[in-house]
Amino acid sequence: MGKLFLLFAIMPIIEIALLLQVGGIIGGWNTVGIVIITAFLGATLVRQQGLQTYLNAQTKMQQGQIPSQEVAEGLLLLVAGVLLVTPGFVTDTIGFLFSLPMTRPFFAKWVSHALLSKFKVHSHYQFHQQHNPFEQNNSQSNHNPFEHNHSDNGDTFEGEYTDKSDAESRARLRGSRESSSSRDHKY
Repeated sequence: MGKLFLLFAIMPIIEIALLLQVGGIIGGWNTVGIVIITAFLGATLVRQQGLQTYLNAQTKMQQGQIPSQEVAEGLLLLVAGVLLVTPGFVTDTIGFLFSLPMTRPFFAKWVSHALLSKFKVHSHYQFHQQHNPFEQNNSQSNHNPFEHNHSDNGDTFEGEYTDKSDAESRARLRGSRESSSSRDHKY
């Protein structure tokens, strides 16, 4: 909760104070112009870097490698795009750090290590306490997961059957109708 409070309450106050201070020094319209220019340049940079990261990820996948670095960089570019179109100098600085090709790999490695360590802590219990269905060992190499393992204790019979109860009841009904219709003719 402390991080969300910092993000949504403290950060806008810092941004507004900085915008007012810069506006007092260089003028209000110049400050607005800088904010608009940084948003435009940031959106262009994020678009160009996002396309390059996408192509790098495709190349890695075609080579049979997992593009974990590229996925982390793509996540950072998404965050950078949001930060760069948000008015303010602090968000623009963080957005440019996330989108520049010189600094983005450093942050991407940090993000991927943080996410992987969090995933490993949570998944360690789940995968090691249960059997992994994708792992095959020698004892289960011929095992079909869709077959039921029934013990042969004499209670289970396998075979085919035909339900004749419907045919017999229809024949009985036809027989009773024929006999009732013959009685109707006798009257």
